[in-house]
Amino acid sequence: MTREETVYSYLRQHEIEFDSYTHPEGKTIEEAKRWWRNDGSVHCKNLFLRNHKGNRHYLVCFHCDHDLAIHDLEARLKASLVARGLPSCGKLSFASPERMLRYLGLEPGSVSPFGLINDVEHHVHLFLDKNLLQADTLSFHPNDCRGTVVLSRREFERYLQCVGNSYEYITLYDK
Repeated sequence: MTREETVYSYLRQHEIEFDSYTHPEGKTIEEAKRWWRNDGSVHCKNLFLRNHKGNRHYLVCFHCDHDLAIHDLEARLKASLVARGLPSCGKLSFASPERMLRYLGLEPGSVSPFGLINDVEHHVHLFLDKNLLQADTLSFHPNDCRGTVVLSRREFERYLQCVGNSYEYITLYDK
């Protein structure tokens, strides 16, 4: 089964409603924008990060039209973790393709929250920008940059409950 088929199968198995479509490869947001439908969904950018020790991994999702400075992101993630009594993330860097494959079963250019399906040990913590709470629908790659999955925020949160990884909404940037 392809990565994309695995995502669709998982969503159907858990009765999560979604729409999907295929398109030419779009490994970056700029490339993918050419193929996205004007369906009203918030297309998300996804970053896979690791701490300086390499023993904690984080997936960060936010609106595709925003950029985040790694130092600002680091400070916000640290504050959120420490406020909840969890260990600080420390210094962050982008995770290597090998780590991405190990923890999410994905390759660069295809990172999405659907990679959490492959994280059966729930090692990866997901940070979602709080602004996504305002979105009616969200869209992500189905673990393949030649497709897009569109689902309501409610259905996406049902998916997160099913997959079982820890997650939280935090303010990643000011509007």
